[in-house]
Amino acid sequence: MKLRSIILILAASLAFTSCSEYQKLLKENNLSEMYEFANRYYEEGDYLRAKRLYEIIAPKYAGRPQGERLSYFFADAQFKTKAYYLSSYQFERFIKAYPNSDKREEASFLEAESYFYMSPRYSLDQTDTDKALEKLQNFINSYPQSEFFDRANERVQELKVKKEQKAFEIAKQYDMLGEFNLPVLFSSLKSLNNFIIEFPGSMFREEALYIRIKSATILAENSTPNMMLTRYEEALGYYKDFRKYYSTSNYDKQAEYYYAKIQNGLEFVNSLN
Repeated sequence: MKLRSIILILAASLAFTSCSEYQKLLKENNLSEMYEFANRYYEEGDYLRAKRLYEIIAPKYAGRPQGERLSYFFADAQFKTKAYYLSSYQFERFIKAYPNSDKREEASFLEAESYFYMSPRYSLDQTDTDKALEKLQNFINSYPQSEFFDRANERVQELKVKKEQKAFEIAKQYDMLGEFNLPVLFSSLKSLNNFIIEFPGSMFREEALYIRIKSATILAENSTPNMMLTRYEEALGYYKDFRKYYSTSNYDKQAEYYYAKIQNGLEFVNSLN
């Protein structure tokens, strides 16, 4: 207990000294000392203090030999403190200011990765996801031999799944609403068809093909007699597409339920003629 108390006192003392030292740096505004301590804080992993000092001194070193190093460390400190909007901006500035830097490749990846971390959950607006995909793809095209190449590809795949899920959930939402508002089923079928065409290898493809059968069947059941034949035949075509790709499926029971409805519907329509 005594040793623990001593350790806590020493830690508190060091923290107080460090804090006082840092406040003194900000107060005295000595450029060379701020440069030295900013780099020290960065090396020690104290990125919050480092980036505050870099923010102050980096503009004053622009055009000087230390400017490139400071600009990169400032951007990286933003990234390491999860200030991704600021890190993306600072890395972009670094790349433009120092196009021949040996840190350009890493800065390009970290700029793209900043956008990756800004990408929101699939249910929200995906503007930052699109930007991240653009930046990552540009990096992949520019640096095919990079040590970050595999990681960039992994990030692209993660973001693509998010985009797929966004599109799929919109289609599912239309399908759910269509059960109570039949005209919405037209939007459901359009969204499902677009999704199936746009994302042919999606992990959601099986469910999308099944829901398309469901939406088309419900639409056919509730159509006017002169449209029933066309819509039941369309639903049957969707069922055949489903079985073409999935002879067995997690949705076998549901698909067969709607297939029976389609057959009954076609028999009913043909009996009218």
